[in-house]
Amino acid sequence: MSPRLKYILIFICGVLVILAATFVISKKYVEPKAVDVTDAASTPTAENNMERVVVSRVVDGDTLKIKTGGTEDTVRLIGINTPESVDPRTTVECFGKEASTRMKEIAEGKEVLVVKDPTQGERDKYHRLLAYVYLTDGILLNQKMIEDGYAFEYTYNIPYEFQTEFKGAEKDAREKGLGLWDKSKCDYTSDPKKSSTKSSSK
Repeated sequence: MSPRLKYILIFICGVLVILAATFVISKKYVEPKAVDVTDAASTPTAENNMERVVVSRVVDGDTLKIKTGGTEDTVRLIGINTPESVDPRTTVECFGKEASTRMKEIAEGKEVLVVKDPTQGERDKYHRLLAYVYLTDGILLNQKMIEDGYAFEYTYNIPYEFQTEFKGAEKDAREKGLGLWDKSKCDYTSDPKKSSTKSSSK
């Protein structure tokens, strides 16, 4: 074999090795998927635990009416409790009306993503759907209500997925004196319901 032919064969082999390596690398690389509330990857639960719905009415600061499949359902937000404003069995509590009004401003008539939590039951004893509610911009409404001082963190029997984050949000709101933690408006030191968790609703 002539030296010239030998060099040509070596060059061709080198090109083939480079092409093969490029092909293998491209197969292994997958473009990262953008995080979005419409994608199951954006929440901790499986895709069949998610549903896009419209909030038809706000009941109070922690309970919504939603339109799903042509029917209306009631959603109780997981991990939060707002002062009572509509329960006929109790008096209107401090900051209850404000929490209800704020929820109406944020959610009423809006499209949201309802996400169930496998660590919790699907419905409470009043047959309300238990869920996290995401706004279209990705904000977790449950946590936002706590962060802004409109809701208490609330655990019913079993810890839920975002318990640590919600407890931290309540601590921050309390230290800043936001909303219901403002001593000039209310005199809360904790969520009144926490003293009777076993007998109360979620």
